[in-house]
Amino acid sequence: MDTYDDHQRAYEVFENPFGVQMDGLRNGNNEDMSFDMLWHSRAGMNDSAYTAEMAIPFASLRFPAKKVQNWGIEFIRNIPRASRIQISWVKLNMNDPCLLCQMGTLKGLKGLESTGSAEILPYAMGLESGSINNNTIPTSGFSNGAVQGRFGVGLKFVPNPTLSLEGVVNPDFSQVESDAAQISVNNTFALFYPEKRPFFMDGSDIFSTLIHAYYSRTINDPVGAAKVVEKTGPLSIAYLGAEDRNSPFIVAGEEGSVSDNSGNNTFLTPFRSFSNILRASYNFGIDSYVGALATVRNFTKAHNYVGGVDWSLFFDHSYTFEGQFLLSNTRELNDTSLVSDRSYYGNKHLKKACNGQEYDGTGFLARIRRLARTYSFSLTYTDYSPTFQAEDGYVFSNDLRNLDMIHSLEFYPNDGLLDNWGADVESAIQFDYQGTRKHEFVVPDFYLNLKSQTNIYVSYLLVNNEMFNSVDFKGVHRWNFSVYSVPTSSITLSLNAAIGSFVYLADPPAIGRGHDISAEVILKPTNKLSVTLDYSRSRLSNIVGGQLLFDGYISRIVSIYQFNTKLFVRLIGQYDEFQKEIEIDPLFSFKLNAFAIFYAGSTHTLEGYGAPYGFVQTGREFFVKLQYLLRS
Repeated sequence: MDTYDDHQRAYEVFENPFGVQMDGLRNGNNEDMSFDMLWHSRAGMNDSAYTAEMAIPFASLRFPAKKVQNWGIEFIRNIPRASRIQISWVKLNMNDPCLLCQMGTLKGLKGLESTGSAEILPYAMGLESGSINNNTIPTSGFSNGAVQGRFGVGLKFVPNPTLSLEGVVNPDFSQVESDAAQISVNNTFALFYPEKRPFFMDGSDIFSTLIHAYYSRTINDPVGAAKVVEKTGPLSIAYLGAEDRNSPFIVAGEEGSVSDNSGNNTFLTPFRSFSNILRASYNFGIDSYVGALATVRNFTKAHNYVGGVDWSLFFDHSYTFEGQFLLSNTRELNDTSLVSDRSYYGNKHLKKACNGQEYDGTGFLARIRRLARTYSFSLTYTDYSPTFQAEDGYVFSNDLRNLDMIHSLEFYPNDGLLDNWGADVESAIQFDYQGTRKHEFVVPDFYLNLKSQTNIYVSYLLVNNEMFNSVDFKGVHRWNFSVYSVPTSSITLSLNAAIGSFVYLADPPAIGRGHDISAEVILKPTNKLSVTLDYSRSRLSNIVGGQLLFDGYISRIVSIYQFNTKLFVRLIGQYDEFQKEIEIDPLFSFKLNAFAIFYAGSTHTLEGYGAPYGFVQTGREFFVKLQYLLRS
């Protein structure tokens, strides 16, 4: 539903024959499935058909303040069987990537003026934590802490459909699902973790830009936060502010994110900070806009300010020209206990150590792309100065000038075995600000989309020359494979593998031969039970002499039994061989809707100390949580 009928943004609501809901927001070709809203569904099945009904309160939607309105609307049926087919109620031109431009129109809506609504979302939480007395001594004993209670409330006021005011006091920003562990060996940049906290997920699309200058997980443990969103016609304005207790941030570097003194690529500070994010955009034409973004993070005697403009221009039915330009000003924390790195940023007079320096930087990204049924391409230029920093964002590297080009061909033979096939060629070249070539590559790839929803992808790093730590490595070739298949409704399989040569990112660096492999199996033996098995492995040996540089894996299992649409139990088990750590997380959940929930669960962490101790429990937490939405 494009409630403003401006081809810019639309609500998506999904329902399956069991009445299970899913919702999201669409911006152009991007879908944000983290969005949640309150609506109602009911479904039923018999031997030959199913019926699905949706009831969506106007209080859950935002729309213009007009007496008579037209909304864009589209109905789609998804049929994931031998092939995944989508049936649309309007004819779609596959050479036109703008789905919102081709929607039908719901005309003449009257009497939708809102008198305003208010929401109160209180929560209560109890938890008890325990930990090993001394992490270096497995026999030091285990101590349980006192049972603690935590209370907070979220408030939301929507005086009219164009304005939303939201605030949280002593919010519970904990998450009931642990982050899946990621392999970080041979990676010098800060890892990205998706947002799972409801306050930040709601409306996250508004603050999203091409350069990730805002990354909500840099707001770690806030005392309170507030958000204001106003949309009047084509103009949207949004503000988010938060006071954070223990503020993390990423410091970008040329060959890796700058590490703190504990070796983390994300700074974990004990300091309070105040973050303010301001976003404005003006929509015009078809799927086009101009916008501005400003982020402000203040510590005591330190700050990071980022601001600039961005745009997207859609033209000739299949072309988009988009970009963003940002300026940053940073005054570092003056505390070398956080970082004592004595190396320099690119201009040779600013040290990476946190010693109170102040400097400016620039970030720029521009892209032109064509998206169509048969031939597509993109050309992207990225430019980050050596001193560009975005501490409220996820910008993990700088001191680079990079040009990337992709050409794609896709064909639809419409035969009994093959749905479609295609080929791409991607090439890129990257320099630093001193004119040194850092990376260049050419990657051709080929893919097949077969029946049984089976997709096969193969690529080869035909040209790959990398420089790390002033050492130039040429001819770093490897194969990449990807397979995804749904052979039956009960089994989903996926495999990703990179096999060949890699640069070992160490001091000194070296060329190694090895692989990165990840696999996933999803089993659904019944409509109520789902079991997901994940396995990731990374191994590298020095080409010269065959010395093993690293080898390890992470395995994870997630089992969910869904009693009905509201009640489920879940058990997560994870083993990280790199850290020699086991994590076990059971959870019971009763969920009336996306905002009225009851959780009871625990987390258990065990670390391997080797013989004779084996695995010893080093951390444990029990928790219960109740929250309920009150809406007027």
